[in-house]
Formats: sequence, C-alpha cells, structure tokens
Amino acid sequence: MDIASGLMLGLQTALQPEILLYCFIGVFLGTLIGVLPGIGALAAISLLLPITFNLEPTAAIVMLAGVYYGAQYGGSTAAILLNLPGTPSSAVTCLDGYPMAKQGRAGVALFMVTIASFVGSMLGIAVLVAFAPGIAEIGLRFGAAEYFSLMLLGLVAASTLSVGSPIKGLAMVMLGLLLGTVGTDINSGVPRFDFDIPELMDAISLVAVAMAIFGVAELIASINFKRDGTAKSIITLRSMVPTRQDLKQSALPMLRGTGIGSFLGALPGTGPTIASFMSYAVEKRVAKDPSRFGKGAIEGVTAPEASNNAAAQTAFVPTLSLGIPGDAVMALMLGALIIHGIQPGPMLMTEQPELFWGLIVSFAIGNIMLVILNLPLVGIWVSILRIPYHVLYPAILVFICLGVYSVNNNVFDIYMTAGLGVMGYLLLKLRFEAAPLLLGFVLGPMMEENLRRALLLSRGDPGTFIERPISAVVLALCAALLLWTLYTALKRGMKRREQEQDRIPE
Repeated sequence: MDIASGLMLGLQTALQPEILLYCFIGVFLGTLIGVLPGIGALAAISLLLPITFNLEPTAAIVMLAGVYYGAQYGGSTAAILLNLPGTPSSAVTCLDGYPMAKQGRAGVALFMVTIASFVGSMLGIAVLVAFAPGIAEIGLRFGAAEYFSLMLLGLVAASTLSVGSPIKGLAMVMLGLLLGTVGTDINSGVPRFDFDIPELMDAISLVAVAMAIFGVAELIASINFKRDGTAKSIITLRSMVPTRQDLKQSALPMLRGTGIGSFLGALPGTGPTIASFMSYAVEKRVAKDPSRFGKGAIEGVTAPEASNNAAAQTAFVPTLSLGIPGDAVMALMLGALIIHGIQPGPMLMTEQPELFWGLIVSFAIGNIMLVILNLPLVGIWVSILRIPYHVLYPAILVFICLGVYSVNNNVFDIYMTAGLGVMGYLLLKLRFEAAPLLLGFVLGPMMEENLRRALLLSRGDPGTFIERPISAVVLALCAALLLWTLYTALKRGMKRREQEQDRIPE
C-alpha cells in the first residue's frame, strides 16, 4: 500500500465518531495532566491503561497517544505561569517563559508555545509518514539476532544518554531486567523468582510497575510541593496577540527545533526532554545576542516546544515500525499494544493497516484539537492550577488503586503497587531515574525471547550476533556508547578530584 492510499484509509478510520471522541478525550486529559506539575504523561497513561481494556484497540491506542502528545502542549502552561514544568521536556521553557510572564507577556508566551507545538507536531507527523514505511520494509529482513541487538542498543542508549548519571541509568536498566525475569519461564515452564507466592508466577503486572514508579512515587514526592501565586494572572485573548517581531524571531527557531526534535525523537534513548534541551542550546549558540536568553527571549520558548512536540511524534517511528520503544512512554505504549493483542513491528503496517494509518491521521486531528483547546480555553487551564494539591492527589491515589485492582481483580496487585511505589520514591530521592527501569522491564522478556531464538537457530553459537552485518554494527554501536560513557565518567571524576584538591589550603 502506498502512502497516499494509506492516508486515505487512515482518514476513514480516524474520522469515525468513536475514534474522534476518544481522540478528544485523550488530548483533553493529556493537556490537563500536562498543566498540573508533578504528574506527567507516564503516570497518566499508566492510570488510563486499565480503563482501555474494554475499548476497541484502535480507540484505546488513539486515546493513550493523545494523552502523550497532549501533555507536551499542557506542560508549558505551568512552566510559563508558575516556573514549574508540567512535564520534564517543558523544564527548559521555564528559563525564558517565566521571565516573559513576569514582564506581563504570559499571554504572548502561551500563544507562541501553542503555535510552536503545533508546527513541531505536524512536521513530526510528516517525518513519521515519510520514514516509518521504509523502516518497516527494512525491518522485514531482521532476524532474532538483529532484534536482540537493537533492543540492547535501546537499553544502553536509554541508560547512558538519559538526564542524570549514566551509571545510575545502567543500574536502573539492570533492575528493570531483573523484575522482568519474575514469573514462569515461557520455554521450560519453571517458576523463577516467585518466592512461593502464587501471584508472582504470572509475572509482575506492567500496570502495577508503571503506576507505582511513576504514579505513587510522584504523589509521595509531591506532598511537600510548593507553588507561588503567578497563576492568579488573568490571561485574555487580547493579551495573547504577538507582535510582528515575535513572529519574525520565532519562525526559524521553530523550524530548527522541529528538525532537531524529529531526528532525536526517532533515536532510541533520547526522547522529547533531550530534544528540547539540545534545541535551546543550539538557539543560544546561533543567536546574535545570547545574553537575551534567560531573560525572556521568545526563541527560548518556541524552539524547545517545537522540538519536544516533534520528538513526541517521531518517537512512534521505531515503536510502530520495528516494535522497539525508544523511551519509557513508548515502552508503555508498546505494552498497551501487546495487551490489546497487537504485535508492533514491520508486519503491523501490512496486517493491520487500519490501525497503523488511523493512528497517524488521528495524530494530526488531535493536534488540531489541541490548538483549539489551548488558545480559547487557556483561562480554564489557568484556573485548574489553583486546585489545592491536598484535594487533588488523594483522589488520584484512589484511581490508582482502582486501576491496578481492575486488571486482575486481585488485591495482591495493590500491595505490589504500594511496595514498588515506596521503592520508586526512594529511588527518586536518590536521583535514580525511573524511565530506564520501565524500559528494561518491558524490553527484558522480549530480549530474552530473541536471544534464545537466535541461539537455537545457530545451535548455540554466540558468533551469530557478530556474523550478521546489521547485528554486528548495532553491537559495535552499543560498545562505543558504553566506552564513551565510561570515558566521560572518568574524566568528570578526575576533574572533580582536581577541584577538591584546589580547595584544600596549603
């Protein structure tokens, strides 16, 4: 099927009233979650995952995807008005968005961010349409060895390129892989790490892990959350009109941000957060007067927002075309697809074209809905920021318990969520990122399956991984990434020691 026929098929699917309704619900909830600091798209998707079990697969995935890219739009509202990012990828928007709000230009910042998000998303969708079919065609030539190597690259990249310490990232990947081994072995039927607890024989629930480390842990961390009163600002449609200079200064940064986001979003281990920070750094470097940044430069909000929204769309390229998630949100989306009986990968496009193309077209429709939601209704989002957290968060905790229980109708899953939630909070306090853990948990069983299959086909010869050209190149990339991480960690350690020695008085 060519791209034009695929888009026509997708249009027929996405314009069905049921799909439109769930697309709207997804982007509305995504914006709401993005506006509220401390919750995030991951926690929201984890919360909604059990609710989608009774939905038709296309409607369910369209809604969950809407939550993801909707949160990218909403995340900037709190960043501009409160100096608190609603999502990690909006953190860089605080640097210039909040100074703009203090200068009385909050309305202009919100308007330009919405336009930048729309431009980034739509161009990101164009990249998705252009490259996903080609990558899926290449993916058809992949065997078990190539899939294992690619998944390994995804895990290594996620742990070493993520924000924070690479060593801690690797530790979290290992913890995720360990949690993924719990349960009955698929090949031999031998129970593993079940500690004679019957509930663990069916493995740890993905929903319980996701809700615990992203939902419960974030809620515990938000108990001491403080905010200031900037949200009391009144935003009118008149105050949102940008000047000609604002539009002129934003045009090229939006395009550059989109390019950076589209490229980084499709790579494993990067995602919208790294894309937005990198885009900001590029704008500061190419600016004629870099001293304007951090004081309310319009490029400082438009480029990162275009970048993170483009990355959110192109992140679906490896997930849909190869079945390999690049970050934790995509890992959760992959889990959602599998729960609904859909196997992501090269065959998805040929076996379920309605779902694949319907999902892509729904992205474009969802982004148009988001512009409508974010511009005229900005006053509603500002008023939501005034809801006291001591009222909001207990209600979310109740929804978490209901969601976890509804998956298997088992109270044990609630205990498991509570235990993992406390563990997630402790890891958060110790500055361990939770995203690599989830990626390891989702990819671990799939990696094990492909590793075993590749060894069975080669009659136990591990040389099969380096004899096959694609697998060998990907493994070489993994080794290069690990060596680079080790080198930078050693260099950083030596620099720190030198600084400490300089401080010691002679």
